Amino acid sequence: MTTTTRVNTRTTHRAVVRADGTVTVLDRPTPVPDEHELLLAPVYAGLCGTDIQMLRGLRSDPSPVIGHEGVARVVAAGGGVPEHLAPGTLVCVNPTHPGDPSFLLGHNVDGLLQERVLIAASAVRDGLVLPLPAANSTENAALLEPLAVVHYALGLLAGHRPHTLVVFGDGVVGHLAVRAAPVLLGAGTRIVHLHHTEQGVDWSEDHPTPGVQRALNDAAGARLLAELPADERVAVLLATPRDATLACLDTALRTLRGDLAVDLLGGLPPGAASPLLPGTDLVRIRAANCAGVPDPALRFTAPTDTGATVSLFGHRGVANGHLATAAAELVAHPRRYRDLVTHLVDVDEAAEVMRGLARSRDRTVAGRRLIKLAVRFAPRDDAGGGAG
Repeated sequence: MTTTTRVNTRTTHRAVVRADGTVTVLDRPTPVPDEHELLLAPVYAGLCGTDIQMLRGLRSDPSPVIGHEGVARVVAAGGGVPEHLAPGTLVCVNPTHPGDPSFLLGHNVDGLLQERVLIAASAVRDGLVLPLPAANSTENAALLEPLAVVHYALGLLAGHRPHTLVVFGDGVVGHLAVRAAPVLLGAGTRIVHLHHTEQGVDWSEDHPTPGVQRALNDAAGARLLAELPADERVAVLLATPRDATLACLDTALRTLRGDLAVDLLGGLPPGAASPLLPGTDLVRIRAANCAGVPDPALRFTAPTDTGATVSLFGHRGVANGHLATAAAELVAHPRRYRDLVTHLVDVDEAAEVMRGLARSRDRTVAGRRLIKLAVRFAPRDDAGGGAG
């Protein structure tokens, strides 16, 4: 069955647009969905670390409207759209199409930080728009996609059966990982969380996760890793920005003595290489698994400069199953993750915060450390039932 196209009653909508080194809220023409297309009204959208890198000019992604995390309601549907995506349905969008590189939501096509967003036919036809229960219509929805990324990463590392998990990075993915790890890797797994800044350590101490060892990624942190048992299986999750991934990888390779598996979740600059992994194409490994394809995922074994071997995983995007599992987990255990949404703002406030993040590497917003920014969109009459 297919839906009947609902006529969108608006001709313009407000969008958070980045251009010429700044961020502005502008009125943009509201599109009408064509065959197999959907028009969505975001309810909550999140700003992630990759988005912040784009704001700071560290990435060349062309989309003027960013944002690939959150939930929305269907406003209008073109012909041929399945009935389960009828207007009014709460949905999330898988931002990474495994077979169509022209669809990367918020990177090369306009993202969710606007009142209306058109979803391309290839994404709709290939099932990248997932219906969700109404219970997912909360600010925790800004955590849905990054939690799905964590499920992907820890699912890969679980095959290593680690005694210890070491997480580099104190952004939202790092914090999600240390909170989800006891469930996904087992309650007996030792968890070590290395932070980029003293402010990050302070925030974690004020918002502690039981059983997690916290440390700054400095000489003392390296000593902590070196003191871990040499006869254990160790999993390393690099939840790092692209300009920090190689340094953290080298720290792990130099200090950890156990049987090592590393997930290259963090971004990598073009041509990235480590002298500790001679001849290893890290960029190729990170891109080997995309949006859950292939299944089972590809795993690589590489020699180190000392003659040891290390297992390496890499991946981009998530599969629909990761999103569905993460959505269910946020409904079942909202308090486990809720304090990670540190800032909840409207569209105009979002633009102001984004301008500040573009100018400075400081993660302090309104006097508090920013972990996850959630943008709340006001419901409109044509949004198919409001924001829920």
